[in-house]
Amino acid sequence: MANQPTKNTPMLYPWHHFVLLPAALILAGYGIRRYLGVSGEDSEISRLWFTVMALAVVGLGVLVMLRQHYALQLQDRLIRLEVRQRYFEVTGQSLRPLENQLQLSQILALRFAGDAELAELTQAAIREKLSSKDIQARIRDFHFDHLRV
Repeated sequence: MANQPTKNTPMLYPWHHFVLLPAALILAGYGIRRYLGVSGEDSEISRLWFTVMALAVVGLGVLVMLRQHYALQLQDRLIRLEVRQRYFEVTGQSLRPLENQLQLSQILALRFAGDAELAELTQAAIREKLSSKDIQARIRDFHFDHLRV
């Protein structure tokens, strides 16, 4: 239990935060500095440093974009929990036995349904194998999600 993060401790991924991100920052900075020193020349070394700089900057961008991916994964988990809770409140039954018959995209679409139609749409999604667009088209009491990342 001592190794578990506390409520106010941010979660750190050592490989991401202490190895990959610093290495990408150093490589991008060094590559840019070295390229600026030889830019304007039409030489093999100039092309080499341009390539190193470009790859480092793209790699750094990918690492930064992983943050968005993590946020969306977490949000999908929260939406699944929200739909489970709402389904239980509406029907008095757990959604878990039905979840293995639903795709994540269907669960994400069901979050837009009002409480009165959630159970009916869930059953229709399973029975008719509705796509997320079909589920959204059938929603009469649409609740928009303005808090999506």
